[in-house]
Amino acid sequence: MFIAYDTKNGTQYAKLYTTKRNGKKTTKTYQNLGKVLDKQQDIYQNNKKGIFTYDPKTNTYTNPPPQYIHPPKKPKKQTLTLDFEDTYFLNTFTKNNNLKPTLQTIQYPNPDTTNAMITHYILCTMANCHAQDWYQGNYARILYPKANLTSQRISEFLTTIGEEHNQRKFFAKYIQHLEQTGIDTSNILIDRSGLPNSIHFPLTAIRNHNGEIQNEARLIYVAQQNTGLPTYFRYCPGNVIDASTLIRCIAELKEQGVNTKFSILDAGYYTDENILELFANQISFLTRLKENRVLYKELVAKYLGVLECRENLVEYNGCYVYLKCVPCELVGHRVYAYVGLDVERRSLEAQRTFRSAKDKKLDAGQVYDAMRGQGVFVLVSSRRIAPVNLLPLYYTRQQIEQVFDLGKNYADLLPLRVASEETFRGHLFLSFVATVVLKMLQNALKLSSVSSSSLFLVLRNQKCKVYRDKVIAQEVVKKANEYYSLFDMKCPVSIPHKQLEICG
Repeated sequence: MFIAYDTKNGTQYAKLYTTKRNGKKTTKTYQNLGKVLDKQQDIYQNNKKGIFTYDPKTNTYTNPPPQYIHPPKKPKKQTLTLDFEDTYFLNTFTKNNNLKPTLQTIQYPNPDTTNAMITHYILCTMANCHAQDWYQGNYARILYPKANLTSQRISEFLTTIGEEHNQRKFFAKYIQHLEQTGIDTSNILIDRSGLPNSIHFPLTAIRNHNGEIQNEARLIYVAQQNTGLPTYFRYCPGNVIDASTLIRCIAELKEQGVNTKFSILDAGYYTDENILELFANQISFLTRLKENRVLYKELVAKYLGVLECRENLVEYNGCYVYLKCVPCELVGHRVYAYVGLDVERRSLEAQRTFRSAKDKKLDAGQVYDAMRGQGVFVLVSSRRIAPVNLLPLYYTRQQIEQVFDLGKNYADLLPLRVASEETFRGHLFLSFVATVVLKMLQNALKLSSVSSSSLFLVLRNQKCKVYRDKVIAQEVVKKANEYYSLFDMKCPVSIPHKQLEICG
């Protein structure tokens, strides 16, 4: 068995020859290995196997080593005009916010591929199979010239960045970056969201959520309370009970250097076991009690009748709510319960009850009973919080809901287009990184009327012309100039780059 090589039209090809001797007769057969990519490392490419390594000593086929970088096929005709300003702005924004050192901890042999894929997840909502087409028409091709966004390489890329040791290094650097910028990572929000999919792997499971049954995996995000910046993520099978994930999430955060001090939790995380664990770890908390809890029923029965009085009325965001603080005991610990009545919500729910009373054939007594619990809620905190500050604090939970919205609608989180847990993990990680950048941008735009999606849409329309050793940006429209001024940036006239094999 030996390998023979021949060259056609400047491209070298390999054939695997096998000889067999039967008496005096020798027969020779061969098998095409395909195009030779690296003769010294025995790396080849054909239509059936893609890019692979063949070992003639053991007659085995394997994937090429991670450090091998195969440049993508160059188009026959280079594009001389590219989408420019969205990628240029994004690159400048991450530099100005000192995010580059953190992003550089994402270990992959080809850093240009990493940077190009992060850019693609933020700017393009198309599937990864279209990444190469996007890349060829975008300034990212100049900014990250060695990137390889072919479908096979993207799968390898996602598998590599999804490895546990890779992500641990990123989170260690990222959390350090947040703390260096004055962000208190010990005050957190925790929430979860379903990722619907039909992928055949252990993470896909049937889940019943409010009567809606579907296959999904579960994604858990931790965000910082004041800024809403994503801090950490975990995932688990779709049928895992939400409450069981809280303790493990806090334990992993601690190993990443985050000692949680205060947590705002969704009602789904409330269990006696979780509350005891929070007290054991000296973590303060604020959460909502579900209506089926015994403590909820006792508090409402005792205090609802005396809730509506002058001293209990507080204003929040243009709405008025009655709130009464009641010290009580929870799993053997002293806590503070806040019995609340949302006036506006009670009115809306009462109107719906009135409209449906006739169809449901309810008498006056039944309507009265239905109205008793409308607009009522109970919050529980391990700290005593002034009623006027309680709702602004609790509704910072909306920050993490916005994070999920960013991930699903703008950071390519859904739909899931992966085939294995390895690529799934890398996809979640890359979407998390994209969501971090988008949330930082959203926070920077908070005082303006501009959204990140409209900003990128306007900037994408500005093109650049590519010359042999520089790109020249085209004229900036008025709206783009206004967006630049929000960030104290200016659009350059020209930017030098490495020489390209183009005409012009």
